Amino acid sequence: MDIVAALFIDEIQLREAPGPSTRIDLTGVQFSAAAPTELPLVWAPHLVVIVRCAPDEPGMGALEVAYFRGDERIARNVQPLQVEPGKFNYRLVRAELEFADYGTVEARARIDAGPITVVPYTLLPPAS
Repeated sequence: MDIVAALFIDEIQLREAPGPSTRIDLTGVQFSAAAPTELPLVWAPHLVVIVRCAPDEPGMGALEVAYFRGDERIARNVQPLQVEPGKFNYRLVRAELEFADYGTVEARARIDAGPITVVPYTLLPPAS
């Protein structure tokens, strides 16, 4: 299995299209956000990971997303992943991240021991 995309989002919706085919509508794709309050705070952005399974693969694995601030791992989520061979699927990952300072964390996503997909997310000072 392969990670096709990983993005921080506000919402995801699936809809049927002719074929039959499926469309994935993502809204609020983001790589940063202004904090709603002064620090410290806990922030929980939603990460969507879109996965494909080749027709000759078994379709079972584990999705691991680890969140890092620099070299320090600050959160981790592991969940089973099942994708029908020849198809696509997605998983939502939500971690509660503690911020004592504004800055960037990286979500590092991978399936089993495969390659890592890195998605940065920056928490900015509150908007004035």
